[in-house]
Amino acid sequence: MGSLHAGLPNRMFHGLAESLPSLVGRRFATAKQSGALLFSHTEVTTINTSNLSFQLRWCPALAGKPEPKATDIEKSGAAKRGPFENPSPDLVIAELPYSNPTHVLVLNKFPVIPDHFILATKSYAPQGDLLEKADLTAAFACLEAWEADAEPEGSGKLFAFFNSGEHSGASQPHRHIQFIPVEHMKAVDASHRWSPLIESLPGTSFADDLDALEPLDLPFVCFAATLPAKPSEDDLHNIYLALYRRAVKTGYEASGRQPANKEQNTLPPHGPAAVSYNLAVTATRMMICPRRSEAAPIPLGLDSESRAPSAGLIKPNGTILAGTLMVKTEEEWNALRNRPTIVEAILKTSGYPFPPVLSPNI
Repeated sequence: MGSLHAGLPNRMFHGLAESLPSLVGRRFATAKQSGALLFSHTEVTTINTSNLSFQLRWCPALAGKPEPKATDIEKSGAAKRGPFENPSPDLVIAELPYSNPTHVLVLNKFPVIPDHFILATKSYAPQGDLLEKADLTAAFACLEAWEADAEPEGSGKLFAFFNSGEHSGASQPHRHIQFIPVEHMKAVDASHRWSPLIESLPGTSFADDLDALEPLDLPFVCFAATLPAKPSEDDLHNIYLALYRRAVKTGYEASGRQPANKEQNTLPPHGPAAVSYNLAVTATRMMICPRRSEAAPIPLGLDSESRAPSAGLIKPNGTILAGTLMVKTEEEWNALRNRPTIVEAILKTSGYPFPPVLSPNI
């Protein structure tokens, strides 16, 4: 299998008249001006816990945006496949590969970060199923093309994330991987203390035994692998499946269950995923976080009228692997800024705590 590093971005984007960063930026500006997408500004700060530096974003506009229920996403079929089946022409960036396309690049209709775009399958595929080799190939081509064409040279990095399963924060049933330019995430960080979580932690190298991966030194279970310099399509898929197996093992161990086929290494490489998870990919790393809950409650103090304790509900998605968390209300914003340790509680509740909390009977 040939290297992606040398040939895939050229092959995937051959025929396009401009570079990927330029094309995304131009289409974003046009769609924003025409109203085809609705950009929401956010307040941003960096909060620090014992061993984490997290970017906290408050977007009041999202408080009124309806959210689909996780059960609806998992059960949605042909009658309700969301915005990627026939995307608005105003949001379409390109189809990949340029000849005989299998995927489409579209702008996020409700972005809070500029140039947020999405890679979706042209034909319907379930978000809750495992990624196919073609999905990872197209996604990695975007990552490499972005870095290769960024101006000035070396300035541009792209963060990709995939939400899968009812507890993952997935918002659409049609398979899609999302991309956010790291430079746009950093642009509002006046402290310059923040960098993407996936890039700031060690990962097991490709040459090591990926099925023996140990969790990272974080308050919630995550696994990461450093990609080889010139990964093949098989490399990407094998690393993804190895990380997925570790995520499944985490879920089974926490519940005391065993895989139906007894051996995690023989889990099917396709079809419905056995656990909910968030996946993140950059041009150099791949990282996974198994999920056990879609949301985590946080204390907000006393209700102004009843004086009873009130709580907010935070729903993380794959951007937590970039070290970013979104809140929708001022009460949540103030609570997390004033008590940064709540961030760790959110991660432990929505994911699996690390070190694991053992039952007294064990």
